[in-house]
Amino acid sequence: MQDLIAAIDLGSNSFRLQVGRIVNDQIYPLDGLKEAVRLAAGLSPDKMLDLASQQRGVGALQRFHERLRDFPPTRVRAVATNTLRVAKNAPEFLIRAEAALGFPIEIIAGREEARLIYVGVAHTLPDPHRQQLVVDIGGGSTEFIIGKSFESQLLESRYMGCVGYSLRYFPEGRIDKRAFKEAELAARRELQTISAAYREAGWEEAVGSSGTAKAIVEILEQNGLSASGITREGLEKLKALLLRAGSLDNIDLAGLKGDRLPVILGGFAIMSAIFKEFELEHMVFSEGALRLGVLYDLLGRYHHHDLRDATVSAFVRRYGVDLRQAQQVADTACHLLAQLEPETADPEHDDHRFLRWAAMLHEIGISVAHSSYHKHSAYIVGNADMPGFSRMDQARLARLVLAHRGKLERVASIDPGSVDWLLIACMRLAVVIHRARDARGLPPVTLRREGRGFSLTAAPGWLQKLPLTAAALDEEQRQWQGLGRALYIRALSLRTPVA
Repeated sequence: MQDLIAAIDLGSNSFRLQVGRIVNDQIYPLDGLKEAVRLAAGLSPDKMLDLASQQRGVGALQRFHERLRDFPPTRVRAVATNTLRVAKNAPEFLIRAEAALGFPIEIIAGREEARLIYVGVAHTLPDPHRQQLVVDIGGGSTEFIIGKSFESQLLESRYMGCVGYSLRYFPEGRIDKRAFKEAELAARRELQTISAAYREAGWEEAVGSSGTAKAIVEILEQNGLSASGITREGLEKLKALLLRAGSLDNIDLAGLKGDRLPVILGGFAIMSAIFKEFELEHMVFSEGALRLGVLYDLLGRYHHHDLRDATVSAFVRRYGVDLRQAQQVADTACHLLAQLEPETADPEHDDHRFLRWAAMLHEIGISVAHSSYHKHSAYIVGNADMPGFSRMDQARLARLVLAHRGKLERVASIDPGSVDWLLIACMRLAVVIHRARDARGLPPVTLRREGRGFSLTAAPGWLQKLPLTAAALDEEQRQWQGLGRALYIRALSLRTPVA
């Protein structure tokens, strides 16, 4: 239990519990529970929380208590957001809520909520050192953050959320142009006081977090309205589909889950207003949110470097990787790649980084079994929780790891023009060259493209001294030939002039 911590987010739409495991000063989400409490729906016009919503909340917290029964108080933090910020009878509810949960509950201010959201999001971004605009549409409020390098610069919270807007502008689930117009105008009025300052500060990427953003991304992508993330064009297409439906009862969209249906219209209207007021064209989604930020705040430690590097290092330690072997394979693979693509000599180049990460992780499957270990390695990389890596990133790493040995036909579906074929060639050759695990250093070879394939030229006498390596390279030639890509192995003679 000493390496576990827990965060509870008493949101206006859902109550969420997140349990995380601390591994080398990183938090890996371990277990999560979600209850659609709809607390904001129980808030009366005079800001009193009705009994039914209180009972839903207390019931959810009682179930959370069962999961947290053995946690010491120092390992749990519970925070409440907008609805309990504005409810006049919040103190009375908190007495019942804390008794049910068994831990203290903090009602946090809007800007503190925004700060914690950014901490959570920043720890899931591939490159947190870019300037980000983070938007989190909740049940009762929406938070806006501009941040960079784990530090938030601008923090704002606005009293508009998917629950309240759905109830106010789309009563009984009716959908029409007038309702959308009124909802969007109301949201834009809320944003007018902050949008100019945010645009002046600027951002390199817009990021959405929490349920509304996730739901919109899934709807747009699964219905072919967006290739990736949220786009202005995709929102317009989705709006047309919603208007055509005319009512919540008539909506039939892939990716729209039942628990999100009652609040999707209000959330969509707010997102549409944000795109217009902030002049956005595209927004990506982050799984990080308030509860993850609370976990990191509870831990009290932050990573001021690319989270993906820290994650790879943690995996190397966790799976007992032979560090010397992994590093020399990585060094040789990246050296070969730089011969093919000189710009990748820069350690910050994306292809250089992915190749190095794949090389550092290619043997983690040995911890499962040595037989077919590359398959185990690929499975772990593709399916484990890897903070900082998107699922797309992990899929790419898994392909590189799977292809580092054995039959190339396993990855034959990769686009013939993909740069990943270069990375695969470099990785496979580096693994063959260092098969003896003897720390021989960078090999005296030159790798070049030749047609659709490659040519590897070795220094005089090098291959004659390494018959096993020469035999492995012969087999490697056959693998590439099977894909219709030649691999030529050449050895310079002592008489060959060197240019």
